[in-house]
Amino acid sequence: MNIASNLKETLELIESSAQKNNRTKEEIILVAVTKTVPPEKIQEAIDLGVTHLAENKVQELTKKHEIIGDQVTWHMIGHLQRNKVKYIIDKVDYIHSLDSYELALEIEKRAKKIERPMKCLLEVNISGEESKYGLEPLEAIPLLEKLAELHYVKVVGLMTMAPFLDDPEETRQYFKGLKALSEEIKNQNLSHVRMDYLSMGMSNDFHVAIEEGANMVRVGSKLFT
Repeated sequence: MNIASNLKETLELIESSAQKNNRTKEEIILVAVTKTVPPEKIQEAIDLGVTHLAENKVQELTKKHEIIGDQVTWHMIGHLQRNKVKYIIDKVDYIHSLDSYELALEIEKRAKKIERPMKCLLEVNISGEESKYGLEPLEAIPLLEKLAELHYVKVVGLMTMAPFLDDPEETRQYFKGLKALSEEIKNQNLSHVRMDYLSMGMSNDFHVAIEEGANMVRVGSKLFT
């Protein structure tokens, strides 16, 4: 794996995609997904300028956090069970997979205990695939309204996973759908909710996601293979 050339190519694609809707590459956060990547390779990416890392399993995240520490901003992007929140609440900066009121209550409880507000993104199953986690789009606003009573859960955006398709163009409709939901939520003017981030797009389709409004892309295999 040549991380330096992979990173250069990825950043160039981020820049060209951002320019298509009049944005700059600085407006897009590249989140490097380090699933199965050994710590020495992760450190190489950090040394090359990567500042955001993501894991989708709690155990992997805690192991790598022990080695890498707070050199970077950490993201939990995988499905999060309530009984695992306590292991990551003091380690991650963002949780992308908030998908229920019960999970929000657990995050609130654990974050309150250490007096550390947690930035969360609602995970939305925009494609409706049964194999994927996340809220149905119609469930998003009712859940956000319920979260008004919480003080340590800070909703800052939305996340989705598009279907894995051979032609990335076919994922465009799903990214458009999440962007539209984000705008609908903004129009609700919920005082406790911000729509700062659209976390969508992975190695095969992040360029399409950026064209449709993503400002947080989760890239793994394109960087680390």
